[in-house]
Amino acid sequence: MNAFLSRRILQRTLQKQHTAAGKAPVSAYRKAKNYRELLITIKRHFKDMLLIVAGIFAASFGFKGFLLTNHFIDGGATGISLLISALTKIDLYILIICVNIPFIILAYVVMGKQFAFKTSLAIAGLALCLATVNFPDITRDNLLVAVFGGFFLGTGIGLAVRGGAVIDGTEVLAIFLSRKLGTTIGDIIVVINVLIFSAAAYFLSVEIALYSMITYLSASRTLDFVIEGIEEYIGVTIVSSHSEEIRQMIISVMGRGVTVYNGKRGYGKSGETKNVDIIYTVITRLEINKLNTELLKITPDAFVVMNSVRDTKGGMIKKRPLKH
Repeated sequence: MNAFLSRRILQRTLQKQHTAAGKAPVSAYRKAKNYRELLITIKRHFKDMLLIVAGIFAASFGFKGFLLTNHFIDGGATGISLLISALTKIDLYILIICVNIPFIILAYVVMGKQFAFKTSLAIAGLALCLATVNFPDITRDNLLVAVFGGFFLGTGIGLAVRGGAVIDGTEVLAIFLSRKLGTTIGDIIVVINVLIFSAAAYFLSVEIALYSMITYLSASRTLDFVIEGIEEYIGVTIVSSHSEEIRQMIISVMGRGVTVYNGKRGYGKSGETKNVDIIYTVITRLEINKLNTELLKITPDAFVVMNSVRDTKGGMIKKRPLKH
């Protein structure tokens, strides 16, 4: 009996030692990696907030310094807000929030919780800036108002997009409808804006509608410039010795599919080559900020090439919810 008890005690002791060994202290490498990832995340969020705040002030200046005085409108949710404000005399900052609430809810469904949260803060910040900050009335010239009002509004929207949020929710609606209807994002945005400008021509005047189209063109061109000419879909090629980690990150964190090519990379004067797996994926422009952040967490030395993709067919790009 004593021998049996001794064996049981020895077995339990060994099990405890094995369990304790399984909970070994975190290595110095793991601590350094965790610290580096935390530092990258903090820096990225700080940079995002700066971009969003700058976008809020730029868009507010476009609104109050140019567009509101002449009742010009823009496309998208901002255009709807400006149109209703011109017709009802309701303050624009109230309409900015009310019009974008459905788009924020949709962003939560389509883009994820983090993106919806940042978008909510950006739109609330825009409304607060419009309500509290006074900007000078720059000019009464219609053409200058249309061009430069669109310029500052496009700059603001573009900076917010680079910060990982939007202050105009129609792009989220366009992404959602493109997946449901199988059309391109650009086609849906065009249809939405045609309806908005048609309403402006009917309720305001044809002249204001025409000037508003100039505002929209100026804003859209500026937006493309601010976000470096990125189209709706971006093809990303990644060459790195950490290809397996990057592949797993794109699948599990980004929620995207990947294609892996077996290739060789060469560098140096001797042209030394090494076998490497080349990662290719397609994302939307709203996901570029997150992809760059996640790549930095894995390796800062990855060779990344991004190309504009006119449209995609098949795969999961239009079907799976984006993860932010």
